[in-house]
Formats: sequence, structure tokens, C-alpha cells
Amino acid sequence: MLLKDKVSIVTGAAAGIGAGIAELFAEHGSTVYLIDLDGDGCERVAARINAAGGTAYAHTGDVSRVDSVIGATQTAASRHGRIDILINNAGIYPRRPFLEMEEAEWDQMQDVNLKSVFHLCKLVVPHMIAQRSGKIVNLSSVTFFKGLANLCHYVASKGGMIGFSRSLARELGPHNVHINCITPGAVKTEGEIIHAQPDMLADIQRCQCLDRRLLPVDVARVVLFLASEMSDGMTGQTLNVDGGLILY
Repeated sequence: MLLKDKVSIVTGAAAGIGAGIAELFAEHGSTVYLIDLDGDGCERVAARINAAGGTAYAHTGDVSRVDSVIGATQTAASRHGRIDILINNAGIYPRRPFLEMEEAEWDQMQDVNLKSVFHLCKLVVPHMIAQRSGKIVNLSSVTFFKGLANLCHYVASKGGMIGFSRSLARELGPHNVHINCITPGAVKTEGEIIHAQPDMLADIQRCQCLDRRLLPVDVARVVLFLASEMSDGMTGQTLNVDGGLILY
């Protein structure tokens, strides 16, 4: 029970990595607030957690708009008097060659993937400073290290997340608030079929040190480590969870 009595907020929690994080956190004793634009999916994940004996609350929200997510943070803080953990996992992944990319597509990517981190941190950090403790984990991407084609807007947003985390870690360290990043590789989720063909996934697996597909729980376990007291000596760091695809 690494998170016993902790209050957590997880964005992008309706499926995939976010759902895996929320479910593992609940298993370890945390009350979890789930935020996702997919309200029905969010409700299903919360129902699974509650049926298994955990405690979860679903909130339908667009993370790119502060007015859409403030309700979840206010409810968590007023109900429990604290917010211990924030997991910024929500994101989108549309591919587009740079010369075909419209400004609106660039802006949407930054709003959902990066500006959302700004919004959620602005809402949550004051509570963490007041209680002199907190863990924030931001889900970036291994694509930041690879620089994949047709993903300039995505890779820029994920690189920005790492830079944001490092700088904020400097500011909040004196308040005992920790900010770290994870860069997942190719993870087997419900939505990956939209973004990757089987031959592409097979090529990625062949390049990994570990000859298997990564699952959401592989990422969730590392997030759990960074959200618990096990990582109390770490902040401003980026941990790669990609099966050994990139070594650095």
C-alpha cells in the first residue's frame, strides 16, 4: 500500500496508460480522481476501481481548458483537504507532415499535450505548497529522443513537458514538491491501432532490448514509484520506460 490515504488526480484516465495508472494507484490505497474528455470511459474505469474495493471518482473534462478541469481539483481539495499526487497523462497523437500541418493543428497539440500541464499544475501546486508535500509525474514520450518524422508538433509538446518539469522542479524543491517525467515507448493500448500498423510495431519490438510488447502496467509501476515515498530523493528527472529501445 505505497499510496495509503493519498489523494491523486490522473488525467487521460479513460483508457490505456491513464487507466492503468488509476487502477494501480487505487490498489495501493489512493483515492483517485479521473479526468478525461471521454466521460463514459472515465465512468467505466472508476466503476471497475470501486467494484474492486478502491475509491475513484470520474470527471468529464477537457484538459486544454482550465474551466473544464477546475471542478475536479476543487472537489478533491474540499472533500479531502489535500491533493498529494498529480499525473499529467492526457494527450493526443495525430500524425501530419510538417508542410501539410495547419496552425490550428499545431495549437491543438500544444493545448492538449502541454498547456494542460500548465493548467493542472497551476490548480494543484498551491495545495501541495500549503501542505509542504506533493508528487507530480508528467508523461512525455520516447519520441523526444528519437525525433520521429511527421510528428513535429507532438515531439515539440513532449519535449516542452520535459523542460517545464525540470524548471518547475527547481522552483518547488524548497517546498518539498517533486516533479518528474516518464518517457514511455510503444505501449499496447486500445488506441494504438489508430496510430501504428502491425509491421511498425514489430519493427519497434525488434529494436528493443526486451523482446515483448510493453503494457500499460509497465508504465504504471514506474509512475507508482515516482508518486510514492520510494522516490523521495528524486526530482527533475526523466525515466525511460521503453523496453530498452533508447539507451542513454
